[in-house]
Amino acid sequence: MTIKNITVPDIGGATDVVVIEVLVKVGDTVKVDTSLLTLESDKATMEVPSSDEGLVKEVKVKVGDKVSQGSIILVLECTSVEAAKTAVIEKPVNNAVTAPVPSPALASTPVEVVPVTNASVHAGPVVRKIAHELDIDLKKVAPTGPKQRILKEDILNYVKARLAQAASSGTGLPVAPTVDFAKFGSVEVQALSRIKKLSGKNLHRNWLLIPHITQFGEADITELEAFRLEQKEKHGIKLTPLVFIMKVVASALEAFPQFNASLDASGDNLILKKYFHIGVAVDTPEGLVVPVIRDVDKKGLIELAKELSIVSEKARNKQLTANDMQGGCFSISSLGGIGGTAFTPIVNMPEVAILGVSKSSIKPIYQEGQFVPRLMLPLSLSYDHRVIDGADGARFITYLSTRLSETWNLLL
Repeated sequence: MTIKNITVPDIGGATDVVVIEVLVKVGDTVKVDTSLLTLESDKATMEVPSSDEGLVKEVKVKVGDKVSQGSIILVLECTSVEAAKTAVIEKPVNNAVTAPVPSPALASTPVEVVPVTNASVHAGPVVRKIAHELDIDLKKVAPTGPKQRILKEDILNYVKARLAQAASSGTGLPVAPTVDFAKFGSVEVQALSRIKKLSGKNLHRNWLLIPHITQFGEADITELEAFRLEQKEKHGIKLTPLVFIMKVVASALEAFPQFNASLDASGDNLILKKYFHIGVAVDTPEGLVVPVIRDVDKKGLIELAKELSIVSEKARNKQLTANDMQGGCFSISSLGGIGGTAFTPIVNMPEVAILGVSKSSIKPIYQEGQFVPRLMLPLSLSYDHRVIDGADGARFITYLSTRLSETWNLLL
């Protein structure tokens, strides 16, 4: 028999990944590919398989620990001849253990990373992947596996039951027709980018689950624009209108706390947030991403301008991390640099509102008995009607319009 350290294999470059489930204990006999741990990163869950077979002598990790590639999971008394060839025998060296040699099989086979559906239920990567693709809440699936584990068959039975229910009630979504477009002329099939696939699923879910209302308005930014151009030249940085809009939105979220909130899973309670993190939609060649700028209320215009420039560049270079995309309270989608007069942005769950910004233009505005040219900025506010009434939506966008007309005098 040979003693060997079993370590965390390649997990896609992730580090400090949290252990949410330990699937073996001392005395268990494991085989090759037996699941040892379930790990959870910011946006994915993964099961770590064993590289060898044998008897578990010692478990080195517990729920809540953070591990990376190479971290020791357990000590195994190996029973296979091949394992003995690559095993590392533990010998005390200054009260330390010799470094483990990764199993060739695991070193060449990265662990499959699967998007998290729900970390509090027991389910393997394949089941979680199916649930993610079908947008199924695993809490609603009845488990039939050992230790209340959800099996693939449980997912299939759940889907069949839901389809039967929808068919009997006549409330199921209609199926899109399949059309052979090549019959009518030359076509080209182009695969969607990974970002568009992911965002498409989220947008579809958000549109179906949120009763959207969109409120339109305009802000007079004549003075703001003159002040912006003056400060841009003075400080030599890219001080865009979006920076001013972010500051005003943070102020509006403080004045109207129901906009800085989320519904809980039951839909019965509103979670009011005491921080002001704002997501900003960035257009990239691969699709739309929404990095989050944190604590907007605590930062000045110059600081926000620099941070916005950095995060936008990271987005375009595909360098955003999961942390860059999380924690938003409210989103802003600005199409001002492209054009258009108005649009209806889709709320980004679990947020309850989003602001769309279109291209500003000079309009004749009646003031003090005459028409004068003013630079007007179109605003489109979409919100979740379960949380926000139309009157509050009108008050919020009016607040934005008023403050934007006065923002030129904000201290930098």
